[in-house]
Parts: sequence; structure tokens; C-alpha cells
Amino acid sequence: MNYTSTLFKLKNLKFMSSNNFNIVFSVIICLLCQSVFYAQVSKSIKIDGVAAVVGDYVILESDVDKTLIDLQSQGVSTENIGRCSLLGKLMEDKLYAHHAEQDSLEVDNGQIYSYVDRTIEYFVDQLGSLEKVLDFYKKSDEQSFRTELFEINKLNQLSQKMQSQIVDEVEITPEEVRQFFNSIPKYERPVFGAELELAQIVIKPQVSEVDENKVVKRLETIKYDIEFNGSSFATKAILYSQDPGSRSTGGKYTLNRNRPRYDKDLRDVAYRLREGEISDPFRTQFGWHIVKVEKIRGQEVDIRHILLIPEITNQALMEAKRKIDIVRKRIVDGEITFEEAAKSVSDEIETRNNGGVLINPTTGDTRFELTKMDPVLYGQAQRLRDGEISAPLLEKDERGIQKYKIIKVSNRFDEHIADYSKDYIKIKELALREKQLKEIQEWMAEKIDETYININQDNQNCNFTNKWVKN
Repeated sequence: MNYTSTLFKLKNLKFMSSNNFNIVFSVIICLLCQSVFYAQVSKSIKIDGVAAVVGDYVILESDVDKTLIDLQSQGVSTENIGRCSLLGKLMEDKLYAHHAEQDSLEVDNGQIYSYVDRTIEYFVDQLGSLEKVLDFYKKSDEQSFRTELFEINKLNQLSQKMQSQIVDEVEITPEEVRQFFNSIPKYERPVFGAELELAQIVIKPQVSEVDENKVVKRLETIKYDIEFNGSSFATKAILYSQDPGSRSTGGKYTLNRNRPRYDKDLRDVAYRLREGEISDPFRTQFGWHIVKVEKIRGQEVDIRHILLIPEITNQALMEAKRKIDIVRKRIVDGEITFEEAAKSVSDEIETRNNGGVLINPTTGDTRFELTKMDPVLYGQAQRLRDGEISAPLLEKDERGIQKYKIIKVSNRFDEHIADYSKDYIKIKELALREKQLKEIQEWMAEKIDETYININQDNQNCNFTNKWVKN
């Protein structure tokens, strides 16, 4: 197999976690956008006719048209993308979903309904009212809209569960990694961009007891207003919460006991509450909260919360700056190593125990490719020499919390052709993906052979990647 071709396929072999709302949500928006766009140009498009049948699923000619229009509406060049390619992709999705159902793979309907609720809430927030949402997406009533969203999500999750089941148990040995690397001609080996390994020490300003108490009193007042004056928790969250991730949806989150996300302290409080109950103010690493449990559905709990962050005074900022200046001087003077200082004084829980070393959230390892780094972090690190300690940097996160930090370039890797010893983790990932791809291809060939598939006569001359047309 040509290595360049293999890499292209590997880059497009992505497996979506079924509990990842953001990805599912993006797919929903794309599908709904294509519905709207398609409705606007439907006069010039053939909207009837069955393109293919895969198992229990029917693919209409209009489904292929919608997919093409969606790509065009997103600015993607479709010059080299034919209808046959699009039909082949739709058939793959339906084959996954069909066999997920045949294998009795289950999706969490409650979770899907939760996705639907959150999706509609988002649309209403963007457009102003449910009526405007229905009008924009050309839907006659809310129930049919919810049903369509549910079916989109369910098909998506079935397809992804099937893909995950196929590759989840695929493992690769060091010997297979070595053979994979050696099979790549030297002139085709990938070039890895310049990378850095970084460490940081963070000092957060200390909040005074007076300012802490102000926030607690304010949350107690909000809670009283909700419980005794009938005020809306959601409205209060929109008006006062300092959590940018949930403020626009009235502070709403869905917790799942089997898939822990969000702050542990917040989860612990929420799981102790009954439906309709509001907590007393409590503290997490982000600030002070009150939480209301709206609905308990088995392992899922719908909550709303309000976050308030105590004010940081100029005096507290100056004290944090003084502290980090002292720490930096001790490191520069050789009294203590950067790693020792991070473990003893850093206020950042995520990096403190490993000596301040930053983990790349995209790859899970310690290297950051310069061309793909967060712009803020890139700006802070790009001028540092190896081993150099930056001047104290004042940083503000999306919640408005300020902190001082110093960073250090622990290691620098210049742009280079893949090297087996230096780049083993990256090469292992490529080798594993190729093995997963082969597993997918073998599964696809086997299931196509044993599944009822019928392709419209007009589409049987397509040069599909898979052998959809049976002799």
C-alpha cells in the first residue's frame, strides 16, 4: 500500500465517542443546515428516487444531493468529489448502524433526549424563540423537529458504537511498530514539525475572607429569592453566573455517573441532592456555587448551577507577583530546581505533581508542535531559549480569574524526518491507525457480503471503494 495514500486514509479515520456532545452537536447543526439550504434550492434538485438500500436503511437520491450541498455551503471544493463517493460514504454509515442494531448494541435514549433538549435550547438562545427556530429549519411543529433530531443522533451513535467495537480491542506490539516503520521508504517518511516540551509554575492570588463572605452572602440571597419568591433559577444563572460554559443555557449541565466530567466537588454535591432541591453555597477550584437538581434519569442528572468568583484585589495580585518573583529568583540562582519548585509551591493541581510539565490536550503526550500550539502559549514560549525561565506572566482565563505563572522550555525538537527512537509514540499511533484501518476494511468486506444491499441501476456503474455491487 502506498504510504502517502495510507496516511491520507489514516487522517480521515476518526472515531467519535458516543458521549461527546460537542461532536454530535456539530453533526446535528450540519445536517439541519443542509436541510434548510436544500429546501431553498429544492426546485432544481431531484428529490425522489431510492439511491440504495443497506439492510434496513433506505438512502434517497435527495440524501446524496443534501450531502453535496452541505459541503458546498461550507465552502468545501466539490470539484473532485462525485456523487458516487458521497453515496459510498452514506452506505458505510448505514452499514455500521444496521449491524449495530443486529449486534444489539444499545444507545442511551435518555442521553439522546438530553442532547435534543440542549440542542433546542441552544437554537432558541441563538434565534430568540422556539417559533423562530421551527420557521428557520422549515419544521411544522416542535414534536416532529425533536423526532428528527433524535433520529439523527441515534443513527450517529449507532454508527460510532459499531466502529468503536470493531477497533477497540485492536492492539499493536513494539515489533509491529518497528515493521511498520521499516516498511516506509525513506523518501516517504513523514516530516514532524518543530516541537517544544514545556513546564510551568502557577501562583494564584489569595482571596480575602471578606471577599469570600461577600460571594457566599450573595448566593444565599439568590437562593432565598428562588425558593421563597418564586424566581427562576435559569434566569438568575443567565443574569449572574460567571461560568461562560453554561451561562447562556441558564446554568444547565447534564452529569453522568458512569462518565464523570466537570469538577468533582460540584458532582459530589449534586449527587447528594433530591430533584428540585437547591444546595447551600459551596466552594470548588473555580469559585463559589449553588446547584439545583432538575431531573434524575437513572445514571444521568440534569442540574443548573450558578458560579460566582470572589473579587481579586490589587493587593492580592501584588502579593502573588512578589511570591512568583521570589520563586523565579531561587530557581535562576540554583537554590532549587524548576521541578522541585513546581511540586512545592505551584497552585496548579493538574501540573504540580509532575514537576510542572504541561500535557498536550490534543495528543496526550508532553510535546507541543509549534504550528499547532494555542496562540497564547505560543506567544509566551516562542522566544525562550532551552532551559530559560520566562519573566512572570499575568494571565486571565475565560472566567476572568487572574494568575501569575512562569514557564520553561524543557526540551526542543527541531523539524525533522521521522526517527524511530525519537518519535516512537507518534509512529506507534500511525501504525495502530493503519492496523485499525485494515480491521475496518476486513469487517466492511465481510458485512457487505452478508448484508442485503440493493443499489439503483443508475448507480451500479459507480467505482466504489468497497464492493457494494454484488455479482
